[in-house]
Amino acid sequence: MNEAKKKLDISIGVSNDLSISYLGAFSVYLITGLFLAVGFWVARNKFSVDLVSDPSLTLFLLWSIEFPVVVIIYSFFRKSPEKCSCFKAIGRSILGLLSGAFLNALGAISLGAPIGMQYLPRTIHWSFLMSVFTCVPATAVFGASWTDWHRVFASLKASGNTEYMILIPAYGAIIGGWFGAWPMPLDWERPWQEWPICVCYGAIGGYIVGQILSLCLMLNRKDEHLKVA
Repeated sequence: MNEAKKKLDISIGVSNDLSISYLGAFSVYLITGLFLAVGFWVARNKFSVDLVSDPSLTLFLLWSIEFPVVVIIYSFFRKSPEKCSCFKAIGRSILGLLSGAFLNALGAISLGAPIGMQYLPRTIHWSFLMSVFTCVPATAVFGASWTDWHRVFASLKASGNTEYMILIPAYGAIIGGWFGAWPMPLDWERPWQEWPICVCYGAIGGYIVGQILSLCLMLNRKDEHLKVA
């Protein structure tokens, strides 16, 4: 069992200290991006919907397909693996998904997201997708460690590639969603201006940009270490 786990860890670029290599991080982003694309493909080809025609169903498909992949991958990078099993990391990730969705929904409503039964399913599923982008990876790795959460997200003192993978895409999704909301109040009368369509596109775009930026920082960090050596 241990040998099988060791081989799986090596295949995705996990080192003995549960850090991750540049190529390993790239592989993680490739896999999660692929499954995000699968979500869009399933929505379009199996249900004949998209974010404009049926935001609620499309968002549900996106987060429900992406969530298991993110949880399984990031559980390999959990802190103190000798004390926290994969199953425990998965369990706390489910709690993180729910808590993160609640906080994202609360933040969206406080910033002006429409309230009403027509928009409630959209807000719920958008919040779950944002939670997958922002809270689930950190919950899988850190659990309820307030020290790590504060150090990474509040103090912005990420150390190591794994924490770059948690921090930068999460902020990218939040900033991207904020920029994506700008067209909503404009009098263009376009269907994609409805909540939360443009916000979702902005969040996904920001998430991808955050992944690319984190890879650049990892590569720069690797070069600095080689120069020091």
